[in-house]
Amino acid sequence: MVTNKPHRLVSEINVTPMVDVMLVLLIIFMVSAPMMKEGMKVDLPEAQARALESQDQDLIISINKDSTLDINGSPIELSRLDVILEQIRQQRGIESIFLQADKAIPYGYVVEVMSLIRSTGLTKIGLVTQPPVKK
Repeated sequence: MVTNKPHRLVSEINVTPMVDVMLVLLIIFMVSAPMMKEGMKVDLPEAQARALESQDQDLIISINKDSTLDINGSPIELSRLDVILEQIRQQRGIESIFLQADKAIPYGYVVEVMSLIRSTGLTKIGLVTQPPVKK
């Protein structure tokens, strides 16, 4: 039996597939976000000092326990440090940089890295420490 009812157009948007996709993306971001914050573990020396004002484009060079270097979490070789810092300085127009070194690193190596940084024109070097633990 055939009926001749007029077909009604549905002009509503079906949001169920969009909500499904958004929930999947939310779960992916919730799982991957903590992994993105991972970095090298640097055991900083303790010192009592006031905190420096931080900028959005802070450049942090880390010297890890095994004397490897990284800039904001990206590994770099000591031989290329001056070239890369010069490029970053020219592109971003920064004047200062932060240096965090593991307390087990020899002082001479830290001074060598600092002299390379200064040779690129970055003369404001902040040394990153952690506050002393109160006993």
